[in-house]
Amino acid sequence: MTAPTARLSPVELYGQSIANVGPSLTPTLNITVVAALAGPGTWLAYLVATIGMMCVAANIGALARRHPQSGSFFLYIGRNFGPLAGALAGWAMVAAYLFTAVAISLGVSLFIGDVLRLVGAAALLPPAWCLVTGIVALAAAAGYREIQLSSRLALGLEALSLAIVVAIIIAVVHRHGTIIDPQQLDFKALPAGGISAGLAFAVFSFVGFESAATLAREARDGARALPRILMVSAGGVGLFFTVIAYLMVLGSPGGARAIGASAAPFAMLTTAAGFGWLAVIVYLAAAIGGFGCILASLNAGSRLLFSMARYGFLPAPLGALHPRHQTPHVAMLAGAGLVLAAALAVLPLGALLAFGLTGTFATLGFLLVYMGVCLVAPVDLRRSGGLGRGQAVAALAGVIVIGFVMVGSVWPVPAAPYDTLPGLFALYMALGAMWFWWQGRRHPGSLAAIETDLEQ
Repeated sequence: MTAPTARLSPVELYGQSIANVGPSLTPTLNITVVAALAGPGTWLAYLVATIGMMCVAANIGALARRHPQSGSFFLYIGRNFGPLAGALAGWAMVAAYLFTAVAISLGVSLFIGDVLRLVGAAALLPPAWCLVTGIVALAAAAGYREIQLSSRLALGLEALSLAIVVAIIIAVVHRHGTIIDPQQLDFKALPAGGISAGLAFAVFSFVGFESAATLAREARDGARALPRILMVSAGGVGLFFTVIAYLMVLGSPGGARAIGASAAPFAMLTTAAGFGWLAVIVYLAAAIGGFGCILASLNAGSRLLFSMARYGFLPAPLGALHPRHQTPHVAMLAGAGLVLAAALAVLPLGALLAFGLTGTFATLGFLLVYMGVCLVAPVDLRRSGGLGRGQAVAALAGVIVIGFVMVGSVWPVPAAPYDTLPGLFALYMALGAMWFWWQGRRHPGSLAAIETDLEQ
């Protein structure tokens, strides 16, 4: 089976990872939960999360350097822990990327509705199902064509939305008159327990930074470029989250408590600073960044479907390449179809609740594979004689941070209906295990094929 042509530049790979994170979505949505838990230590929770994610990035980068393959997580884990474990890792990441696209498509529909209402054009708002369908269809159309186009588009959209967010923050801080906040900088008074609890939610803001690794085979000199891209992506968005959290708490009249109680924290911030008219721009920026995130999620998910199909774990047509665009067009359309079906299925719950449920389900998939990669990296490097002390420390730190977040995701038991998600995810993984076990019996050479591909 022909592999995608290696032609992506570092800029396009940065676009994939950064757009998949969707950093502009954190100040407009994710920070609410972290602020409610960590209070004035919100920025510190994001700083600690940044360090943890950079450890995860170091592990992924070490594997990408040795094995620059498309569908990397499936291959990394399969090569070291067996084909069934690898297939389940790919299965988990497919859910992670596609349900991220589901959640963000619902979120973008909410932002578009907010924009139309704020400008007095609520009558123009189409039915929710129609709006979500249009959003997913546009993203699929962009991803169907050349990967350079969709990666550059994703990066451009996210850069525009970030520029808007940063400009507004600068205006708010200028109005405030100082960047020194004694309450946030009084380390002795910061709530240690709240920061620990908020850390779990802070890590959720990073999911997707690793998605450039799924395009490794389409990258020029991926073995050398990807480790740097992953580290810079994790560190760069983490620095943004840390600074933006500090400045938002600084600029809010009610501090972290007001942010934690608000359903629209960034819009609340602009209103309090006397820039209420900027709320339209805030929601528009969030919608723009969200579309880029959907596109990046479809790109990553389709590459995983493509790679798994090549090894016989999924139907063979998913492993086809478009003769002109050299994209896995069948996998892209299949992924988009699944995203649309899932989005429409949960839409009757209400877009906001559906956003939270599908986003949490996606996060469970990311966490499982992050843990797997941190466990695999030292094993793989030891086999090659390349395991150093720094890499061992990065692996251990990654296991500790991700383990903490995984436990925090299921205990204490979340409130309904979120309490059903761990069970549903376990059922999803069990169904995948049964399917892959059966496929493994039908295609007993799968492991040999993976080993041959990785040793090229």
